Amino acid sequence: MTSFYEDKVILVTGGTGSIGSEIVREVLELNPKSVRVLDNNETGLFELEQELRSDKIRTFMGDIRDKERLLRAFEGVDIIFHAGALKHVPLCEYNPFDAVKTNIIGTQNVLNAALDRNVKKVIVISTDKAVNPINVMGATKLLAERLAISANYYRGNKDTVFSCVRFGNVLDSRGSVVPLFKSQIKKGGPITITSTEMTRFIMGIPQAVHLILKAGEISEGKEIFILKMPSLNIVDLAEVMVEEFAPSYGFKPDDIEIKIIGKRIGEKTYEELMTEEEMAYAIDQGELYIIKSDEVVNNDNIIYNSHSAPKLSKKEIKDILKEFCHK
Repeated sequence: MTSFYEDKVILVTGGTGSIGSEIVREVLELNPKSVRVLDNNETGLFELEQELRSDKIRTFMGDIRDKERLLRAFEGVDIIFHAGALKHVPLCEYNPFDAVKTNIIGTQNVLNAALDRNVKKVIVISTDKAVNPINVMGATKLLAERLAISANYYRGNKDTVFSCVRFGNVLDSRGSVVPLFKSQIKKGGPITITSTEMTRFIMGIPQAVHLILKAGEISEGKEIFILKMPSLNIVDLAEVMVEEFAPSYGFKPDDIEIKIIGKRIGEKTYEELMTEEEMAYAIDQGELYIIKSDEVVNNDNIIYNSHSAPKLSKKEIKDILKEFCHK
């Protein structure tokens, strides 16, 4: 990918978040002309600047709700990775109007500003919660996906192309279940899980960013890129984390209780990577699927939800934690 990103101007919205900041780190290794980091988190921007200390970093204070700011920030940009979003399910349930302002109107602002500034490619970062959504966050991210894909028909004679990347839970990202469980273990428990039946697709941050950068390279417009991901039982993850992390915090694994608290508002028992209708358009590209709505392939053997997907064993979960998560 080095030759593709070399000497290009890249902009990352939500660039101080877990995914956004890793995109920035990885892109810097590919010899770009510059990397612009746009975020409304002043402290996050300062800390990222101090960490990377690169003369190719440009930090932009701003919010995707502010189109005028985006028009300034997008001038001369070649590729945008749009990672700015409200992503926590309960937070969005209790603040639905703000979720709409950020995830829907904010995304529309990004798409419009990219067209106005003749950006070559826009990659919108999405989530498996956008598939058959039952909560505000998933519904807003679904509409963000639809806006991005349909923007390819809206662009007129502009050359800008729009695509999406959709993936499941990212291990050790901010606000995800792994740092929550670690925090609960550190306090001596209990670990709280909502249901013993709950399953999730999971991946590491480097895997997610690899997919995002690959999508940026090969996208031609209208695609939804989906990484093939393993699935796990949340209760298995909790038990493995107790075994792995309790001693680090001065506890024996038997000291940490695992408590069932019932599903939170807007929460699913299992997640889906694509709808049954999308399966007809899913092209198998080895490590990922590409959904392109004008190319029917009638693929009917895809495992598309975390309930029916093969589950990681506890040993495999332990290995993944060692690879992607910090003590």
